[in-house]
Amino acid sequence: MATTTLAEVMAELAELEDPKAREVNARHGDDHGVHLGALRALAKRLKTQQDLARQLWATGDASARLLAILICRPRVFERDELDVMMREARTPKVHDWFVSYVVKKSPDSEELRLAWFADPDPVVASAGWALTTERVTKKPESLDLPGLLKVIETDMKDAPDRLQWAMNHCLAQIGIEHAEHRERAIDIGERLEVLKDYPTSPGCTSPFAPTWISEMVRRAG
Repeated sequence: MATTTLAEVMAELAELEDPKAREVNARHGDDHGVHLGALRALAKRLKTQQDLARQLWATGDASARLLAILICRPRVFERDELDVMMREARTPKVHDWFVSYVVKKSPDSEELRLAWFADPDPVVASAGWALTTERVTKKPESLDLPGLLKVIETDMKDAPDRLQWAMNHCLAQIGIEHAEHRERAIDIGERLEVLKDYPTSPGCTSPFAPTWISEMVRRAG
């Protein structure tokens, strides 16, 4: 499908549209109706096509943007282009995939992490926190972990939902990965009670930070 046109891909996405999937996704704030498995299968056939990826993103359609993320070359995007795309990625799934599959692979990821971390837009700031959580886990050198815990302690309780979720994830990862900060991380989680009553399916770990930390440390032995 190396010569596939934008119109052909959009037509195929329209054929893959499932109203029931759209209804389920809408409950989570997403506005696409194509099953993710079908999107991945289509991406596998298309292979990497940077120009087509840019065209798909420009449509503004959520399914097209998810497909664009799967067929793009993350390292080709310029820093400013990624910044614009982040501010356009408003729905949770597009936002999460964009950060995980594109921004994290960019040579500008650290610069963007620092720029987004304190952005006044809470959705953009949540991307900065997601990139920070990645560093907490994989490359904590030069991070001010006590400082991060202080910010979380001060701001997480009243943060907007998606920013709060990202900060809570960072809190949990600090507690899981860094034993010297574990007691403080658990204490912050217990006092703030963020996501304490979040409904959790059987067999899944609660996102409540003290429970999350304790369970992951237990699994690690």
